[in-house]
Amino acid sequence: MVSLVISEALHVRHPGDDEGVLSARRAAIVSTSGLARLARRLDLGDYLLLGEGEEARGGRARPVLLAAGLEALAAAVFLDLGWDAARTWLAGLAAPELAADATPGALKSPKSRLQELTQRRSGERPEYRLVEVSGPDHQRRFVVEVAIDGRIAGAGSGGSRRSAETAAAAAALETLAAEGRSSEREDAGRRGRDDAPAGPATGDA
Repeated sequence: MVSLVISEALHVRHPGDDEGVLSARRAAIVSTSGLARLARRLDLGDYLLLGEGEEARGGRARPVLLAAGLEALAAAVFLDLGWDAARTWLAGLAAPELAADATPGALKSPKSRLQELTQRRSGERPEYRLVEVSGPDHQRRFVVEVAIDGRIAGAGSGGSRRSAETAAAAAALETLAAEGRSSEREDAGRRGRDDAPAGPATGDA
């Protein structure tokens, strides 16, 4: 139901987008992280009924539980108030994401963007390495490095290995972008020196 509402709203708001772009927009909103973001907008985690173990593990902040909670809430609104009310409520909740005019590339996750970039450059995939796990069971902290062609390009941390890998990929994209800008400046400087007019000739009369 959530996916259907979002798909319909995106088609209305972005009539010029092709099917692939609309699918990417929808995936960014109805993914686990996207739905969790909507749930946090409602402080939904405060109202989840959790067992003692899940409570101790910080379940109220876990994206997978927040996403499931939002889908359950949307279903309850639909069953209690009907389709039109549920559609209006969901579209209003996701209004910032529905209206965003992001490029198709920006809709992809950092890990997807990094893999596409490295495969274009060298045909190789990024290598993610777990370098540290710390903290108690209910509050783990993972640290991951990502290597490209054997060189560490970024590192990130998070409450799960997946989130740490995502943070590392985002850091690597920033590193590669900065290196690209630096290379462009150096090329421009060399071209400027090569194009500069020669000074007056000197020699013996």
